[in-house]
Amino acid sequence: MRDNADTATPGLEARLGHRFRDPYLLDLALTHTSYLNETAEPIDDNQRLEYLGDAIVDLLVAEVLYLQFPHAREGQLTRWRSQTVSTEALAGLARGLSLGGYLRLGRGEENTGGRDKDANLAAVVEALTAALYLDAGWEEMKRVMLPLFTPLIQRATAHRGPHDARSRLQEVVQARIGVTPRYLEVGEQGPDHDRRFSIQAVIGDEVWGEGTGHSKQAAAQAAAERALESRHLDGN
Repeated sequence: MRDNADTATPGLEARLGHRFRDPYLLDLALTHTSYLNETAEPIDDNQRLEYLGDAIVDLLVAEVLYLQFPHAREGQLTRWRSQTVSTEALAGLARGLSLGGYLRLGRGEENTGGRDKDANLAAVVEALTAALYLDAGWEEMKRVMLPLFTPLIQRATAHRGPHDARSRLQEVVQARIGVTPRYLEVGEQGPDHDRRFSIQAVIGDEVWGEGTGHSKQAAAQAAAERALESRHLDGN
């Protein structure tokens, strides 16, 4: 049992619909490494849980995709899984649960916006998944987490063609307009460990979509998705 219970934590347990038999696991999942320098509590950070949770989340999503799409090839399943468990996707899931508000951070990380950093939020989702697994086993973890992952899986699998967003946009634009999309980098921000790029998808002389991501490739994919959505080119 933890000595200094976080009074906000029961609210998170209520959101999850799971009361931890070992509350220390929940505390651990919510503890960023920066917190350890500013507390005398006998607690570790969530990095080991994040490591375990990364594997558990991959398996959980892979199992769902394998069972739901029996005719999908390995490459397609891998792409869908990667989209579902991307840093951006997991951070969105975390925001839906307001996990940032439960994070235990050091003052420096707090002051630099640590509660809303994609990397921190994605890490806490993975750590929380591992904590649930260790506290109650696979089936209970799946009961709690699968409904949260289902919208991410549905979003990743909504377009079941064999190509990624950039390929789909290129095929559509070349067929309809006869030009090839260009991708222009228009921004870069954030510290080295949390860099975000902004890229525009340009058709002819017109910007059709803009996306951001932790890599230029991810930002270009997001820009292509925005372009497809804005022009209603990818509804089927």
